Amino acid sequence: MNPNKLENAPETTTTSIKFSDLHLLEPLQKAVEESGYSKPTPIQEAAIPPLIEGRDLLGCAQTGTGKTAAFVLPILHRLATYNRRADQRQTRCLILTPTRELAIQIYESFKTYGKYLKLRHAVIYGGVGQGLQVKALAGGVDVLVATPGRLLDLIDQKYLSLRTLDVFVLEESDRMLDMGFIHDIRKVIAMLPARRHNLFFSATMPPDIRRLADTMLTNPVTVEVTPVSSTAELIQQSVMYVDRNRKKDLLRHVLQDKAFNRVIVFTRTKRGANQVSEVLAKNGINSEAIHGNKSQGARQRALQNFREGRTRVLVATDIAARGIDIDEISHVINFEVPNIAESYVHRIGRTARAGAKGIAISFCDAEERSFIKDIEKLIGKPIPVDREHPCHSNAVENSRLMSPGKAKAAIERGHGHGGGPRRGGGRNQRRRPSGGGPSSGSGGRRNASSPRP
Repeated sequence: MNPNKLENAPETTTTSIKFSDLHLLEPLQKAVEESGYSKPTPIQEAAIPPLIEGRDLLGCAQTGTGKTAAFVLPILHRLATYNRRADQRQTRCLILTPTRELAIQIYESFKTYGKYLKLRHAVIYGGVGQGLQVKALAGGVDVLVATPGRLLDLIDQKYLSLRTLDVFVLEESDRMLDMGFIHDIRKVIAMLPARRHNLFFSATMPPDIRRLADTMLTNPVTVEVTPVSSTAELIQQSVMYVDRNRKKDLLRHVLQDKAFNRVIVFTRTKRGANQVSEVLAKNGINSEAIHGNKSQGARQRALQNFREGRTRVLVATDIAARGIDIDEISHVINFEVPNIAESYVHRIGRTARAGAKGIAISFCDAEERSFIKDIEKLIGKPIPVDREHPCHSNAVENSRLMSPGKAKAAIERGHGHGGGPRRGGGRNQRRRPSGGGPSSGSGGRRNASSPRP
C-alpha cells in the first residue's frame, strides 16, 4: 500500500461533502489533505460520524471502498481527544486481522494519518522473531494491529494484557472464519473488558458471521457498501476455456503482450504458485511467488519488488486476495478458478483500484466449469468468453452445459484424456475452503500442524 494515499473508491462514488465536514481533529484533516484527498468515500461518510460518537459499528464492505480510512480516522480522533497514556504492556485499541500483509497495511495507515498526533502504534504477527515486538509493547501502545496467533502467544507469555482496552476492531471477519480462527477470536473476546467500543467488518454476512457480530456489538450502526456480489464496473472480465495441461502455455502466450505490465496470477495452492513462478522465470518473465510458506521477509520483499516495478508478475495464493493494496495493477489472471465464488470478487478487486481500469482473465478447465457458473450466479451476469486465444478448448466450454458423463466423453473425443476432469473434481469440490490441504494457500483452515500467522 502507498502510505501516502487514502484507500479511495473511484471518483464517481465520492460524495458531495468534504472531510472538513466530518469534524475530525485538525491534525487529521491536515494529514488527509496532504494525501491529496478532500472528499470521503460513501463508507467513510457513513461510518466516521457515528464512530466519533462512540457507537458500535457493523460494516459490510469489501476492499477498495475506503474501509481502512473509515475506521482509522475516527479511532485516531477518539484516542487523541481522550488522551490518556497506555499502561505498560497494555494497548488502548486492538485491530485483529487475518493476515500479516493486511496487518502491516493497516499499521501503515495509522502511521500516515496519525503523523501529527502523539500516539504510539505497533504491529505484531508471526513468521518473524518476537524480540522487537515485545520491546514495542513494553511501554504500552495506543494502537496495536495484530494477527491472532502472535497476539495470543505474547499474551500467554505475559508480554501483553487487554484488560484496559478501549476500542476493539475485528477486520475481515469472514476471512478469519475461512482460515479457522474462530476459536482464537473467541479467546481474544473473552479477555476484553465488558465496556468497550466495538467495530466489526466483513465482506460477507453469512449466518456464522452474523451470530459472531451479535455477541460483540451493542445497538450497532450498520453500514453496507459495495456488496460482495458486485464487481467493479471498471474491470473488464473474461474467461478462457483451456485444457488443464495447456494452462502454462496459455499464460506464457498472454504475457507476451507488453500491456500486461503489472500482473497478479492466482493459484489455489502454494506448490502451484511456486511451479507457475518457476515456469515464467525459465521463459524470461520476471516473477515471484507469495504464499504462507514464504518467510515474512521474503513476502515483504516480493511485495516491495512488485510495488516498485522490479517484478512484473506476482504469483499468489488467496492469502493475497484481500491483503494487497497496490495501485496500477493492470491484470489479474485466475490461473485456477477459485472454488469459492466470493473469492473471485476479492481476487479481481486487486485491479481497477483508485479509479483506474483493469482486466481480469480466468483460465477455466473442464473440472472448473461449475465454478464459473457459481461465480456468474453470484455476480449476476455472465462472464464473456474469449474464443480468440490459441489454446481455446470448445470441448471444455461446451461441457458446462452437459452432464458430467457426457462432458467427460466430449472432452476425451476432442482432446484426449489430458483435459478431462480429475478424480474427485467438479461440483463436489467447490465448498472446500480455497487452498485447503497441507500444501495449500492460506485460505485453508488452520490445523494443529499449521503455524499461526
